[in-house]
Amino acid sequence: MSASVNDEGGVYDEINITPMLDLAYVLLVIFIIMTTAVVQGIKVNLPKASAQPTLAENKTKAITITADGTIFLDTFPVSMQELETLLRQYKAADPSLPIIIKADASIQYQRVVDILDLAGRLQITQLGLVTQKIVK
Repeated sequence: MSASVNDEGGVYDEINITPMLDLAYVLLVIFIIMTTAVVQGIKVNLPKASAQPTLAENKTKAITITADGTIFLDTFPVSMQELETLLRQYKAADPSLPIIIKADASIQYQRVVDILDLAGRLQITQLGLVTQKIVK
């Protein structure tokens, strides 16, 4: 290995590692791509599902509160008393009745709390709150 001479007449004896790091990064990227391409799991012949809609009734009930405060059970407008009566009937038919609550962002928080209180009194334990996904 010969040493090169720099502009001032001295010997330049340091190794330039930039090309070596470039090569290491390229190899690292290649290994990452190859390992993710190879590790895809065991191949199995999956069964095909029917494209026909199921005839089973959807058990989840959706409670929607609009910006003007109107309450809907699924797609039908109801009052709080009607909502309690209907949920009590659905709960009697299916003890594990799941409900979801969709409320407009501009409504008073008390309206949602009233619905949550009603679900608590009826002992509805499967409860979901629908929110909008934040897109980044």
